[in-house]
Amino acid sequence: MDDLVSPSSASVIPVKASRGEYLRGFGLLLLIAIVGLFIVKWEPYYQKAFIAAAHHTLGASMISGKTAAPPTPSLGAAWNYAKAYYLSIWQALLLGLLLAATVETLVPRDWIARVMGSSSARSSALGGLLAIPGMMCTCCTAPVIVGMRKSGVSEGAATAFFLGNPTLNPAVLVFLIFTLGWQWAALRLALGLALVIGGAALAMRLTRGQRTDVVAPPDLLAPTATPGGHWALRWLKSFGRLALTLIPEYVIIVLLLGAARAWLFPAGFILHGPALLVMLGLAIAGTLFVIPTAGEIPIIQTLMAFGLGAGGAGVLLLTLAPLSLPSLAMVWRVFPKRVIFALVALTALMGIVAGIVAIGLGL
Repeated sequence: MDDLVSPSSASVIPVKASRGEYLRGFGLLLLIAIVGLFIVKWEPYYQKAFIAAAHHTLGASMISGKTAAPPTPSLGAAWNYAKAYYLSIWQALLLGLLLAATVETLVPRDWIARVMGSSSARSSALGGLLAIPGMMCTCCTAPVIVGMRKSGVSEGAATAFFLGNPTLNPAVLVFLIFTLGWQWAALRLALGLALVIGGAALAMRLTRGQRTDVVAPPDLLAPTATPGGHWALRWLKSFGRLALTLIPEYVIIVLLLGAARAWLFPAGFILHGPALLVMLGLAIAGTLFVIPTAGEIPIIQTLMAFGLGAGGAGVLLLTLAPLSLPSLAMVWRVFPKRVIFALVALTALMGIVAGIVAIGLGL
């Protein structure tokens, strides 16, 4: 049995927060978001765009380096991948945890219920728009999703934010123009929009009028604007709980995926197998594998240099970024299971569509 009535259908609406709660909650949220994103995302990506423009590459593939074949499964392969991955994303992960704790404990819940708590297209559109400046990878977005859902953000809005951050990242679109060409960037933008909009609509349809399995604190349904207790203690408690519950499983899954690269992306099959089976295999592997932001670009470039066709490249373009097994594990308890499985299937399907379109356009 599901654990909690969907925030959008809760019978008790939080009362209006005080002006002080609004100023404190949104003030701290904006401060953390703007300063954090500038340090972690906006300024580094601005510099990275010049590198991409000058060299038409973003470096070696995270999966196989400068070769076509990933290393054989081993503890060394697991450690080397996890080390490179975490050195790339740790700052963004920390920012995601800070934002999640702030949303969960300080943003007035009467605002969330009114603006992002309904199962409406407007709420989903707002979730998608808020995702665009975030530019986060799926795993760094996942903690924010946990905070949003526990505060009452609807399934549709949360899904749009979850998929929109990695899929519609404007920096990645710029990198694509400079590395693979504007056609690939246009393909990512068009089908990425379809994935985000379709995913949000699917999440709303699957949960409309039904109970969900969000695990939220009992005071979510209390008739108060925000939980009781001093706000700083609530914030610290939320941050600590998020870190302790999300990071251990995240670390383990990344290690396992790093070790399994040779099984997920076997070079002999990817480069020489039947095109349709290659696209299907890459759709599954790409949806489950984990990469840092823009990591799909050097992966695609490396494999294309060794003979990967446009179909396989299109699949990876639309599947590597939006979801991953670690990010799905982190949001597992705050989305209905049917929504999670539907998003996995939709992402893999959109990857295959991207591959077919890439072939049709002769990319």
